[in-house]
Amino acid sequence: MISELRQRIAAPQVSVTTDVNAPSRDVYRLIADYRFGHSRILPPDFFRNLEVEKGGYGAGTVIQFDMLAFGRTQHLWAHVTEPDPGRVLTEAYPQNGAVTAFTVDSLGFDRSRVTIATYLRVGTGIRGRLELWMMRRFLRKVYIAELALIDQQVQSDRAN
Repeated sequence: MISELRQRIAAPQVSVTTDVNAPSRDVYRLIADYRFGHSRILPPDFFRNLEVEKGGYGAGTVIQFDMLAFGRTQHLWAHVTEPDPGRVLTEAYPQNGAVTAFTVDSLGFDRSRVTIATYLRVGTGIRGRLELWMMRRFLRKVYIAELALIDQQVQSDRAN
């Protein structure tokens, strides 16, 4: 999986980054916990019905969910890996060849930088460029909402 991810780095990418006022271990734990954490960071305007088929935390987890995009609902499956445990978690979607990576970097004791990046397979020519343009616009909106929820949930967890 790591070599496949490296190959896709050259592929078209959609990426959004933000800083969060929480330790990186807390942020990563929230993202990697598909049973109790990850569903709290999925914007309901875009995601529904997250189910864990196997595992539940980090590498080896298999999930399925519905994604609402462009007026349609798409049912997706993902296989989770951790190329850099505690820092990088990936979801690979076999149906379309995309890979989404969550990267959490420490910026000190109580601060983290979180990046959500998706490596896409798109067609060539004008249709491929149009598809990429639409997906980039859409996924940036999704990731901005998701990163806001990550910050919100980590702050809420720390307050409790």
